[in-house]
Amino acid sequence: MKIIFAGTPEFAATALQALLDSEHEVCAVYTQPDRPAGRGRKLTASAVKQLALEHHLPVHQPVSLKSEDEQALLQQYDADIMVVVAYGLLLPRAVLEIPRLGCINIHASLLPRWRGAAPIQRAIQAGDSATGVTIMQMDVGLDTGDMLLTVTTPISDTDTAQSLHDRLAELGSRAAIDALEELENGRARPIKQDDAQANYAHKMEKAEAQIDWSQPAIVIDRLVRAFNPWPVAQTLFEGKTLRIWQASAVNESTSATPGTIISADKQGINVATGDGILRLLQIQKAGSKAMDAAAFVNGHPELKQGDIKLGEEA
Repeated sequence: MKIIFAGTPEFAATALQALLDSEHEVCAVYTQPDRPAGRGRKLTASAVKQLALEHHLPVHQPVSLKSEDEQALLQQYDADIMVVVAYGLLLPRAVLEIPRLGCINIHASLLPRWRGAAPIQRAIQAGDSATGVTIMQMDVGLDTGDMLLTVTTPISDTDTAQSLHDRLAELGSRAAIDALEELENGRARPIKQDDAQANYAHKMEKAEAQIDWSQPAIVIDRLVRAFNPWPVAQTLFEGKTLRIWQASAVNESTSATPGTIISADKQGINVATGDGILRLLQIQKAGSKAMDAAAFVNGHPELKQGDIKLGEEA
């Protein structure tokens, strides 16, 4: 089939590569405009744009698809279908109706469980035991279209947003190829979503990254994993930001005040929470590189004495 591809981040680039490796023809790529990135705030092309240019594909970066001129340009490609993955723009009804078979979306959730911008992170944060990818026939709603195909994967106790992202990107790419074959052969059987089961996975915010030590250890552990690699869970140590990259909930109780470091050794730094103990395994002081807890404890022998409180201003 002749395909228009629309996507922006690395998750979408994985799908684009799968389509390029398939028997289908990608005739054009749509992606978000270049954005400032890095310390120098230099304009940087999206992962999808970089891959598209490597393959000498036409690339379009409109700020909106609402104008008749943009819709006319898209129509000129005479595509069979449009594959959309984390594009970042809402598609007007007129655009959805341009390709012969409409537009399909690769969504990183078992719809309708998590609709919206951050389904991977919210699934971990909520303690879901499994998630997956849904290939959806797009409509004008936000992730509300009929489901064409779903693939499930368990969420382990050590999964981070990054590890789950990478796994779902691969699963989604393969699922999209399977869904395209079903659509091409007329075998697709769309299933309507149950709106009553839907939750909104709102965008990640930096303010959410601040750890509330009065929460149970298992809840904080999920937050740490959900916020890795961005925005990274954090607390205060000696009045300065301490980022928590890796931690684990310990099945022990304590009467210490939440946020208190109760012990520290090469195994980790044990912190009291509202229910149970959280063991910090990999951390990062402001201006330093991330390090394992053993190295951090070596540089801060006072931690071994316990009774130091995290989360407090100096």
